Amino acid sequence: MAEEGQKVSLHVYDLSQGLAKQVSTSLLGKPIEGIWHTGIVIFGIEYYFGDGIQQTPVGTTPYGTPIRVIDLGVTNVTKDAFDSYLKEITPRYTHETYNILKHNCNCFSNEVAQHLVGSTIPEYILNLPNEVLSSPLAPLIMPLIQNLEATLRDGDVPQTLQFQPAVDSTESGKSESSESKPLQPMVDPLGNARTAIQEDIAKEFAALRAAGTMSPSEAAALATKKVMEKHGFLNPT
Repeated sequence: MAEEGQKVSLHVYDLSQGLAKQVSTSLLGKPIEGIWHTGIVIFGIEYYFGDGIQQTPVGTTPYGTPIRVIDLGVTNVTKDAFDSYLKEITPRYTHETYNILKHNCNCFSNEVAQHLVGSTIPEYILNLPNEVLSSPLAPLIMPLIQNLEATLRDGDVPQTLQFQPAVDSTESGKSESSESKPLQPMVDPLGNARTAIQEDIAKEFAALRAAGTMSPSEAAALATKKVMEKHGFLNPT
C-alpha cells in the first residue's frame, strides 16, 4: 500500500507588524506590503532559516501567528528522506551565510518547497529585496536593513521597526548608565533631514532618468550620491 502524501504549507509573517505598509511609500517612494519571513510546515513541524536551519512544532515559533498560510501541495517525501535532505543543505544555511537581501529565510523556504512539491513560493515574497533595492531611496534605509539582518542572523525576532530622529546626547545632560536598558527604536542616521533628502533624491533621480542615458539602478546610485554629498552625509570624491 502506497504511503499517504504529506501536506506542505508556507507560513508567512510580517516582521514589520504592519509598519512597512504604512511607511514604505514615504521611505522608498513605493508601497511595500510587508517585510516577509516564511517557514515551511510539514510533518507537524515548521522549518525556517535564521541562525542556521531551525525547526519547532507548528504554532510555537517566536514569530507568533502567521498572517497567511499558503497551501503548497502534497509531497511523498518521507520524514527520514527529508531529514537527510536538510543535513545535505545545512552547510549552505548557517549563521555565517545568512544575508537578508540575498540568502534569507525566503530563499530557504523556496528551495525546500521546490524539493518537496516541485513549485516555488509566491513571487511577491521572493521579489521583496529587489523591490527595496530598486528604489532611489534604498540607501537611506540601509542602516535599518543591516540592523534587521543582524537580529535575524542570530535567530532573534525583531522589535517593531521604528525610526526616530537622531538626538544630540548632550541635550539631556545625562551620561549613559552602565546598567542594562530596554531596547530603543533604532535612531535614524539622517535625523530631521530625512524628508528633504528624500525629496531631493526623488527629483534628482527623475531628472537623470529623463535624460535617458542611465538605467534605473545607475540613476538611483548617482542621485543618492549627489544628494548625500550636498547634505553633508558623504564626502565628495
